Amino acid sequence: MARLPRLTLPGWPHHIIQRGNNRQAIFASAADYRFWLDLLAQQAPRYEVLIHAYVLMDNHFHLLATPKTADGLPKLMQAVGRSYVRYFNQNQQRTGTLWEGRYRSTVIQPERYLLACMVYMDLNPVRAGLVAQAQDYPWSSHGHCLGQRVDRLITPHALFWHLGNTPFARESAYAELVRSGINSVQQAALTESTLAGWALGEPDFVANLQKHTERRVVKRAAGRPVSAPKIIIK
Repeated sequence: MARLPRLTLPGWPHHIIQRGNNRQAIFASAADYRFWLDLLAQQAPRYEVLIHAYVLMDNHFHLLATPKTADGLPKLMQAVGRSYVRYFNQNQQRTGTLWEGRYRSTVIQPERYLLACMVYMDLNPVRAGLVAQAQDYPWSSHGHCLGQRVDRLITPHALFWHLGNTPFARESAYAELVRSGINSVQQAALTESTLAGWALGEPDFVANLQKHTERRVVKRAAGRPVSAPKIIIK
């Protein structure tokens, strides 16, 4: 079966996951994390992609981003990925691929899943046992969302602004969302939809997306189509 192209639609938030080949580490030092973030900060404006949130783990990363053009996101990921592999291979004196195939991504319904996706990403280091609290992890956008530091890479989504009328109100509201966490159903939906490349949202949202692309946005139901009954004339 031919591989479907990625689902990339301008103006909508996309959840992106990229893993290291064979789950190997893609960051070996603090300098590696900083270099990757610097690359993203340099290239995202060039390709007109707004970065709303990120988390970098040792062997994979997540992004939440909105591209302004149809080809902005793939061009950004290609530019950052190629530059980083050259840098990493040279520093580690290694050759060959670093990534586990192409990056995975999908479109998510903002009203239902955008803030949940941010929380899911920020809690990744906690679930992995790396830190006790999301705010203790240095390689995510969580500190920016809490007002602990300014991250030039981040462009907050409109829904984040709607959390409060002041920075303190927004930061407090978001901190409470992270403390509350997300349930296992939301977590599984965010992971599985992104890895499979199917749009994540309510039926009306998905139906509207389908009007804007020839690429299928949801998986077809299992089984063969039901044939019309044959009419036998005696």
